[in-house]
Amino acid sequence: RPLRIFLHHHTMIKTVVVALALAAGADAFTAPSSLPLSGVARLSSTSARPGRTAGVTMMGYNLQQPKIAKDITELIGRTPLVKLGKVGGDCGAEIVLKLESMEPCNSVKDRIGFSMINEAEKRGDITPGKTVLVEPTSGNTGIALAMVAAAKGYDLILTMPESMSLERRVMLKALGAKLVLTPAPLAMKGAIKKAEDIVASMGGKAYMLQQFNNPDNIKIHLETTGPEIWEQTDGKIDAFLGGVGTGGTITGTTRFLKSKNKGLKAIAVEPEESPVLSGGSPGPHKIQGIGAGFVPNNCDQSVIDQVVKVSSADAMAMARRLAKEEGILCGISSGAAVHAALEVGNTPEMKGKRIVAVIPSFGERYLSTALFSELLEDSKSQVAEDVKL
Repeated sequence: RPLRIFLHHHTMIKTVVVALALAAGADAFTAPSSLPLSGVARLSSTSARPGRTAGVTMMGYNLQQPKIAKDITELIGRTPLVKLGKVGGDCGAEIVLKLESMEPCNSVKDRIGFSMINEAEKRGDITPGKTVLVEPTSGNTGIALAMVAAAKGYDLILTMPESMSLERRVMLKALGAKLVLTPAPLAMKGAIKKAEDIVASMGGKAYMLQQFNNPDNIKIHLETTGPEIWEQTDGKIDAFLGGVGTGGTITGTTRFLKSKNKGLKAIAVEPEESPVLSGGSPGPHKIQGIGAGFVPNNCDQSVIDQVVKVSSADAMAMARRLAKEEGILCGISSGAAVHAALEVGNTPEMKGKRIVAVIPSFGERYLSTALFSELLEDSKSQVAEDVKL
């Protein structure tokens, strides 16, 4: 009996201590009031050591990866930050990179692929085995949707400009998606129109997710990407920079970060050859994934403080440097983001400040593009050397 009494009191003491600790830490991570309680970031434990992310939960999952995931979708998010090293050189600002290239399917679009399908399921708009999902894509969103569709049991039809990389085509088909190509000169407008035609021809059986207009695109970045960056930097962030494809990443992430730091500067990146955010005319370019040729509805320009234009040549040159000098193999839009971050970071007003830039995708899916075309041809022509045994 004395032992039972001791254990009872010991358990009560532990419960009170944990409750007090949670109460003390609750204000350390308050999400915007517009977010539902189930979707906010909040402290669930105070056991984390300095520099560690243990204890923070968002949308029902911890910032630390689960030891064993129930399925591939549970591994989306929680991507790391890394400082830009040699490439940063004498830049006056500290450049920190958010490696979305380390998502399960290697791009930031994994987040919205999950969000758009998951939220549509919650609303009862789609059902596995019954609904055929249809979506226009420049590649990365399609790959993300194909991954989630495969995990959840959906048929998926994707429309994509023929100018996108060969790796994208193969990956989409490997994940079970049906791919329809559209003329390159029509860019994403052509892919969107083709997707709309497919949906119309299938009656009520098809459902178009509409990444450019879908608020669940913004929502996932508001509820995960923004809080992750805030927590990972301990709130020490002066500027957030990202390329604009659908506009969801910069809009959702910035809305959260500015709710915590009103002085934060949001910087959008677009192709110099297609500067629509800057008021210019759309045009062809080689920075796959950004510069759709129009301003998407998901791009809230009111949260953007600056737009930086980067040429395709400069974007590719920087992506190559990141691979050779930093060991960061990334895509063309990642090169554009880092080029822009260095440009902004070298201005007098940014000296000593921290810029977080998004690395949207991994470089392996760009091997057949202009980014690595010389290396590809060199590798094809390389012959084996003699070996004497």
